[in-house]
Amino acid sequence: MKRIVFLIIPLLFACKEVKKEDRIVESEKPSKPVVKLYTLDGGTIVVNNLQLFSQDTTYQGQSKEFANAFYVVSHPKGNLVWDTGLPDGLVGLPEPFTTPDGAFTVSRKDSLANQLSALGMTVNDFLYVALSHTHFDHTGTANAFKEATWLVQEAEYDFITSEASQKTNADGYNAIKELQNIKKLNGDFDVFGDGTVIIKSLPGHTPGHQALYLELNESGSVLLSGDMYHFNENRIYRRVPIFNFDVAQTQSSMEAFEAFAEEKGAWVILQHEKKDFESMPTATNFLQ
Repeated sequence: MKRIVFLIIPLLFACKEVKKEDRIVESEKPSKPVVKLYTLDGGTIVVNNLQLFSQDTTYQGQSKEFANAFYVVSHPKGNLVWDTGLPDGLVGLPEPFTTPDGAFTVSRKDSLANQLSALGMTVNDFLYVALSHTHFDHTGTANAFKEATWLVQEAEYDFITSEASQKTNADGYNAIKELQNIKKLNGDFDVFGDGTVIIKSLPGHTPGHQALYLELNESGSVLLSGDMYHFNENRIYRRVPIFNFDVAQTQSSMEAFEAFAEEKGAWVILQHEKKDFESMPTATNFLQ
């Protein structure tokens, strides 16, 4: 009997040691940094010719109102602005502005500076500026972040700064020409090196189109779409706008986008979808 007792006692101590070690390993796991996401209002876009957003005649004769959100990402290592909305020059206009081709009517109620002020920030508080792509509704106030480092796919940079683009798309080039601190990317990029803020390369809409993945602690993960899709119906049916740079590349990027969103269990936010914009906390509210 004594022999059995003496055999059991060391086993009990061994079990206690394993549990203690488990607790030590658990306590040594590094906690992820607190990342905050703020949604800002970059204006409103009325698409007068929705037919532009499909390769077939699905939307012939239709129009649709788009939101135009942009975002501030706060990370312990620095702030990043994702897209910048329509130009501030639209603020205060007596009437919305319609593009010369009649395709879009745009307006903006609140300025970049005013919205940042509500967050206790200025443009000088940003380490990075990243644009999903260089279309006019995403670059409207980009030059204001000229002290920040522009995170841009090399293909997008080469496209928008080319001599041809400067001649045929002068407004597009002028919207980013003051961004001189440049980090060129070739593929996905972990912005802060900890997996919480990742730029996803998804070309096709433009040569260097990209999306943004965020891990927001207890609120889970978010995937900001850029213009991978403009509204829910186009996501459901994988419709490609007629003005996309490369249709096949877009379709391939759609597959990659959906696979990544499923893998991460991410909440997908379509940046031009009004319902998605209205579901996000804005101004001084944030997800944590």
